[in-house]
Amino acid sequence: MAFKRVTIGEVAAEAGVSVATVSKVINGRYGVAAATSARVKEVIDRLGYESSLIARSLRSHRTGVLGIIVSDFEPFSTELLKGAAQAIRETGYEVIVYSVVGRAPEKVGWERRSMSRLAGTLTDGTILVTPTVVDVGGGGPAVAVDPHTGSSGMPTVDADNFTGAVTATTHLVGLGHRRIGFIAGRPDLESARQRERGFRHAMAEAGIDVDPDLVLVGDYTLEGAEEPAQKLLGMDDPPTAVFAANDQSAIETIEVAQSRGVRVPDDLSVVGFDNVPESALVDPPLTTIDQSIQQMGFEAVRLLISLIDEPDQPVAHITLPTELVVRQSSRQIAVATEEPGTEEEGT
Repeated sequence: MAFKRVTIGEVAAEAGVSVATVSKVINGRYGVAAATSARVKEVIDRLGYESSLIARSLRSHRTGVLGIIVSDFEPFSTELLKGAAQAIRETGYEVIVYSVVGRAPEKVGWERRSMSRLAGTLTDGTILVTPTVVDVGGGGPAVAVDPHTGSSGMPTVDADNFTGAVTATTHLVGLGHRRIGFIAGRPDLESARQRERGFRHAMAEAGIDVDPDLVLVGDYTLEGAEEPAQKLLGMDDPPTAVFAANDQSAIETIEVAQSRGVRVPDDLSVVGFDNVPESALVDPPLTTIDQSIQQMGFEAVRLLISLIDEPDQPVAHITLPTELVVRQSSRQIAVATEEPGTEEEGT
């Protein structure tokens, strides 16, 4: 059955008052008796009347709605939405989540079209999740989360990707690994570039040369990580550990290892980056870097609301700390020992 929107006229007729009286009650204006106002509100609740967002914005220049634009619903964006929902509670705002998934979005600039659809008439402000560009025009207050290009003139929220990667690599080095593979993220993302930079920095600090054959691109996806994982584990001299630039790539590495009879962590240690819920559910549970994705969503909402209330405040860039979460996918490398009786007599 098709949904039929309740009109303000139907509310007025049910309550036995004029449309003008209903309008006054909706907008909190004076001139309506308390008993009449209570009766109108009861009818509004019972019929489920809601004025359109566009009409509301034309009257008050506010919609009471925040927009969150994502390119796709994947583990990162869904975790971020959980944090945003926590921040929105008790604020009086509602939220619209808009995604271009299914429309084969352009590699660059899809945010401009999305912003033009939401900003101004439907929303009071917008959060852009991993946008390819931050120059989105005059669409009102906006905050970018983990933008492709890094910090800019737009307010941003991201994680300390460089330090997180240093921590992950140092963890593997501390377990005795020297031949460490790295499955990088998308090269057009600043987060991916910072994670690779952190990997290389930690290796240099440990005095370990990075074998170029052990650094491959995984595109931050399960599908994109399969080929580099196969290449790494199919080498004549495969790595004893792999640091993947996100959890999806690390999970795929574990799957590929198991399909090849490589035991994790006995034969291969694997470390990821993100700490999405799936990282704790894979077998074995994944050692990873927690970049506080839900907190990123929480902080983005707080920052956006503050921009709506005070649009002239200085541009803020919030970088959240990262933390190593050690689980069962990484372990001390096995060290070969001499068999008893192999020493020559008399030595």
